[in-house]
Amino acid sequence: MKILVASYSRTGKTKKLAGKIAPVLSADTDEIIDKKKRKGVLGFIIGGFDALKEKLTDIEISENPADYDIVVIGTPVWAGNVTPAVRRYLTDNKLKSAAFFATSGSGREDKTFVSMAKLAGTPLASLSVSARNIDSSPEEIEEFCSVIKNSQIT
Repeated sequence: MKILVASYSRTGKTKKLAGKIAPVLSADTDEIIDKKKRKGVLGFIIGGFDALKEKLTDIEISENPADYDIVVIGTPVWAGNVTPAVRRYLTDNKLKSAAFFATSGSGREDKTFVSMAKLAGTPLASLSVSARNIDSSPEEIEEFCSVIKNSQIT
């Protein structure tokens, strides 16, 4: 089973979580790069507005998700929503099977996962980690990865 962990991260927290998930799954990794500048306070505000309005953005990726049996997709939660970069990724790519993870400071990831499922189908598993607790969640990460590894893909 060939697995890809693809994630977007504005501040590095979601990327850090992706870096903890990928080795457990023996997965390749890909960074979803948002071509729109989202640095600083203004980038934060515009990003939240774009996420709230379910806008898309131009992205760059290195790996073709169609080459993988499972794509594990990570996003920060912005204004209770999936980021524009991950929304674009899911809109542009038909995935064989997916799992989702999110980092959040607000605990509003349920809406994010619902939006992602509308675009990619029902996930094999989902994981939400507080941005403050990325380093203290090894059991949750292991359980999430175990569900993915034990899934029967047809």
